[in-house]
Amino acid sequence: MNNIDLMNYWIESSNEDYNVMNVLHNNKKNSYSLFFGQMVIEKLLKALYAKNNKEAPYAPKTHDLLYLTEKLNLELTEKQEITLNEITTFNLSTRYDDYKRAFYNKCTDEYTNEQINKIKEVKLWLEKMLEKHED
Repeated sequence: MNNIDLMNYWIESSNEDYNVMNVLHNNKKNSYSLFFGQMVIEKLLKALYAKNNKEAPYAPKTHDLLYLTEKLNLELTEKQEITLNEITTFNLSTRYDDYKRAFYNKCTDEYTNEQINKIKEVKLWLEKMLEKHED
């Protein structure tokens, strides 16, 4: 798969996860909506990685969003670092039983709404970079 095909794959997959995130959020499945929100951002970062790395478009196999931004040489504000670090935890918190209950309890409607808004902001930022870097 060339880098553009891979980029498009990640974007399409991210869009599907975005739709699932919204359905789950609308149905008050808060912790799972945030899990899918993390995947939305991860996949957009991997799309950007594919776009920017024509010779080696496959991003590192990681869920760590900050690590992916480092591999992309993105300059982040402190606020962006904090946001991406928190979003990364949504992947781990829903996968492992010892974290699930604590995370479930943390995901009040207010907390989830706040985090969904942050995910949407990051999504728009990454989409702008993907458009900006179009050939």
